[in-house]
Amino acid sequence: MSAGLVPLMLVPAVPAAAQSAQSSQMLPSRVGVTRVTLAPDRPVQGTLFQVFVKPGVKPDTLDARDVVAIRGSCAGEPLHFEERGGGVWWALAAVPITARGDLRMPIVLEDGGPADTLWATVRVRKGDFHMERLRVAPRFGRPPGAALRRRMADESARAHRVSRESHDVPRLWQAPFRLPRNSRVTGGFGDGREFNGRIESRHMGVDLRGAQGAPVRAMANGYVALVDRFYLGGNVVYIDHGAGLVSAYLHLSRTLVQEGQAVSAGEVIGRVGATGRVTGPHLHWIVRYGQITVSGLSLPGLLRH
Repeated sequence: MSAGLVPLMLVPAVPAAAQSAQSSQMLPSRVGVTRVTLAPDRPVQGTLFQVFVKPGVKPDTLDARDVVAIRGSCAGEPLHFEERGGGVWWALAAVPITARGDLRMPIVLEDGGPADTLWATVRVRKGDFHMERLRVAPRFGRPPGAALRRRMADESARAHRVSRESHDVPRLWQAPFRLPRNSRVTGGFGDGREFNGRIESRHMGVDLRGAQGAPVRAMANGYVALVDRFYLGGNVVYIDHGAGLVSAYLHLSRTLVQEGQAVSAGEVIGRVGATGRVTGPHLHWIVRYGQITVSGLSLPGLLRH
């Protein structure tokens, strides 16, 4: 990590839209009834949501202790709880696009005694995804050879390593987030894609309109974890925002940052292009929480500027 980066300690407020979509689960625990609130209360497949935990208290118990830490996980990814005052703890979580039905979310309360594990329920709503059919250059429509498969596998592994290692980095971001481009969405997250009638895939990002050379901005504070030219993504920049949150910017005509560099929300980190497997200039924007890819449009408190 770049030496000058200081973790942000401000916890984002719950956006008004999320506040109106909350419901609480009251879970018995050793410290008393604990309230777990999700915002939104039924997150959609492939989106982020917020978890609020208010541990119970037992004032009539002489050996009662305050909760000093909370751990948890959702869909296999660790949650990074922070105390935000008033006895409430907060964390960001993600729902995989493949999630079906309910997810069971363990929450572990620690107060210096035996850890107390609670199980909250995440009721997942089905996403509204569509199929898009595209035609691309013939070299991208043919099944890749062995050497190309190895290259793409290596590039994918390097990108996912950034996400995995982000769990070891303190949170660097704060809400609200910034759209990397204040432009029209031209490709929705999670939609199916069929190339030349032969290759099918899911569109695991959000496409934002942009002319060749238009600026691309960092969605939040962080540091640049990866800059390279990938076969599919073209010129790419991956930014680690800490606490499991990573963003990526693909198909750039130019990259304007270097690995290890600290960046601020709204800073220009590249230029729109058409490198890699594309049909024209645009920004392909990826957001991941750990290994779970989600729609960047589900970031809490997102601003359009």
